[in-house]
Amino acid sequence: MTPSLNSIVSRLHLKQLRLLIALGDHGSLLNAAKQVALTQPGASKALQEIETTFGAPLFNRTNRGLEPNAVGNCVIRYARLIHTDLAHLREEIVGIMRGHGGRVAVGVIMGAVPRLTEAISALIAKHPEMSVEIVEDTSATLLNLIDAGRLDLAVCRTTISQTPYLYESTKVQDETLAVIANVHHPVCGEKELTLKALADFRWVVYRANMPMRMLLEREFREAEIRFPLHLLETTSAFATLSLLQSNPTFVALVSIDVAQFFTRHGITRILPLQLSSRSEPYELVTRKGAPLTPGARHLIEELIGQSSETDVNSSDPVESASSPQHK
Repeated sequence: MTPSLNSIVSRLHLKQLRLLIALGDHGSLLNAAKQVALTQPGASKALQEIETTFGAPLFNRTNRGLEPNAVGNCVIRYARLIHTDLAHLREEIVGIMRGHGGRVAVGVIMGAVPRLTEAISALIAKHPEMSVEIVEDTSATLLNLIDAGRLDLAVCRTTISQTPYLYESTKVQDETLAVIANVHHPVCGEKELTLKALADFRWVVYRANMPMRMLLEREFREAEIRFPLHLLETTSAFATLSLLQSNPTFVALVSIDVAQFFTRHGITRILPLQLSSRSEPYELVTRKGAPLTPGARHLIEELIGQSSETDVNSSDPVESASSPQHK
């Protein structure tokens, strides 16, 4: 029978977690004992205590040493997470005591990466000792990480959640989409394109049931064109870019921010295709009722400040990106 949480908390010690991590690294009781400054008998006794605490053996004893079983791998993984969290705790405390905020962990969906990185650059300029962890993933994954306390905030969408009321959210900006391709794509010389002209090319898109993908499907449906059967699906900006570079006939649907970033650096071209739909706006999301660290507050200030500047300076982003200086 698995012990209760109270039992585990009351019996488990931080030095035991260090021993578990060392055993995971070395697979040898002797080497692990040396790493955590224990004698081998002391380490053996500590391991017995750990296994008693969790109510299950964690390692298989073999002639090659100790090999973690399924439960052992799980426990070692969480031991590493706890150790990392304690390191982050210390880092944040040092930052607070020095008055610069310490550390912030932020999540972001692909389309909002350029906006977030601009905010982070502004943050670091004001607080050079700040540490920032950036996690790029889907909105669903980022919200799960917020729920688990792994992220302080995220730039994503709460509309995909079945429990959006669990979050505080502020609109950061509307998302305009663009279709991009390799600068040597066969249609790059065209001044105007229709969706039908691109229907037979291989598309790089988000996976099914995600807002950007659903918007593209709607565009095809409204144009009465069959949606492409063979797709390249990814949530990674780098994978998208790499695919476009590897094959000049591919096309991709991305946010205008990502499209402009790639185009400014001469990597891709924004194709002259006007989409009739707009995607859902980005939101700045935190867990409702959760206290904000100083680092999170500083980053939120930069993101909100950026959003205000965008509202003041807004113009047609697709038209701007298609102007000669962006080609």
